[in-house]
This record gives sequence, structure tokens and C-alpha cells, in this order.
Amino acid sequence: MATGRTHRPATRSRGIPEATVARLPLYLRALTALSERSVPTVSSEELATAAGVNSAKLRKDFSYLGSYGTRGVGYDVEYLVYQISRELGLTQDWPVVIVGIGNLGAALANYGGFASRGFRVAALIDADPAMAGKPVAGLPVRHTDELEAIISDNGVSIGVIATPAGAAQQVCDRLVTAGVTSILNFAPTVLSVPEGVDVRKVDLSIELQILAFHEQRKAGEETAAASAATAGATPVPPRVARAAGGGRKGPDGDVPAVMPA
Repeated sequence: MATGRTHRPATRSRGIPEATVARLPLYLRALTALSERSVPTVSSEELATAAGVNSAKLRKDFSYLGSYGTRGVGYDVEYLVYQISRELGLTQDWPVVIVGIGNLGAALANYGGFASRGFRVAALIDADPAMAGKPVAGLPVRHTDELEAIISDNGVSIGVIATPAGAAQQVCDRLVTAGVTSILNFAPTVLSVPEGVDVRKVDLSIELQILAFHEQRKAGEETAAASAATAGATPVPPRVARAAGGGRKGPDGDVPAVMPA
């Protein structure tokens, strides 16, 4: 198996849209589950349901890979697993460094899904001298003074930042200077990188805030419906209520959007 920077995925040169690239791991996860159950073929509808997308979008995505399936049979599961893995660059080993071995960094180091998906944690790095040498997930933590040497010695092109926000940019700068060209950022801050460096941001607090917004909206709708029911009125669905309030002007005043029978 190849390692390090000997190959980069061809998704950009082949003109695959970023939205499609973002969905490829979803398809791969669903296909891997089918493969583990020894399912030989799958229809676009079944695979789309398993991946959480619609079948038309799936077929369009696969057309970028040159895979169109067989009418009446569907897609060959094992071939699609290989095809998507190749496109994502997962047919080779990618050494990764994790910088910042606090609670989050240690949890990432212990995540078993990296190795099974082609990512090898080459080193764990932390700025705290007291952490140096301590084993985490079977690896000794290395001090940040060794960062550049670690990246060079292991051919690392992917770095994971799990530091506090205040240290993230400095760590990012050092990673990029040392040759890292892809960064997964868990720090709650926006990183500035030069052209040619890809950054993916994971902010759990933002995701929770979005969920809180939806919960608040649902709670408000339920409260409104309960109040209407208590008052003896028939609850009006939100869409109908908006339509009723959005009538147009006529010569005699407002014309209701829903005319009475």
C-alpha cells in the first residue's frame, strides 16, 4: 500500500463538484455496510435511502465517477466500494498528526475508525512538557518542538488541530510551513491559510446551536397549537396561517388568500 504524498485524489482534475465529494463518504459508509452483509448488488433507490439522499442526486453523483449501474440489476457493491475509495484517495495509507492532546485530542486518538478508513495516526503532539512521553491510544505524546521533524520523517500531509482557540492559528502556521496541505480543525476559531491548503472545520457547539434553534421553533409551534386548542379554536397549520396573512390588495381592500366557500 502506498503511503504519504505519493498520490492525491483526482476529484478536482476530473471536475467533480465539492457537493458530490462531500456525499461520497456517505455512499461509502452505506456500501461498506452492505458489503459486510455480503450483499452483491444494490439499486439506486435502496442505496440513496441508506445514504440519506434522493436517488436522482445519487445517480448524478455516480455519473461523475463514470458509474451508471446496470438496468434491472443496480450497482455492483464491491466495485463501487473500490471506485469511491479510489476517488477519495483511500486505497493508500494517509499518515495523520493530531496536535493538542486534551480531552478532545485524546478521544480522537482513541477513535478506531481512522485506521479502517485508511488514516494512520503517525503522532500525537502537545505543547505541555508534562504530557511528553505519556502513552495515549498506544502512542507516546510528543512535544511541539518536534512537530516539523515528525511531519518530515512521516511524510505527513494531513494535520488535525484540537488545541484551544488561542493556539490554533500558530499551530496551523507551523503545520503549513512544515508541508501539511490539509487540516481538520476542531478549534473554535477560523484559520487563515495560504492558497493550496484545504481546511475542514468541525465545531460541535455550532451544530448544537443549530439543533437548539430547531428545538425552540418546534416548542413554539407546539405551544401555539396548545393555546389554540385550550381556547377552543381549531389550530391553524403554520403554512395556511402564513398564506391567510399574505393576501393581495383588491379595490375593496384585502383579498384573502383562501376565499370562503
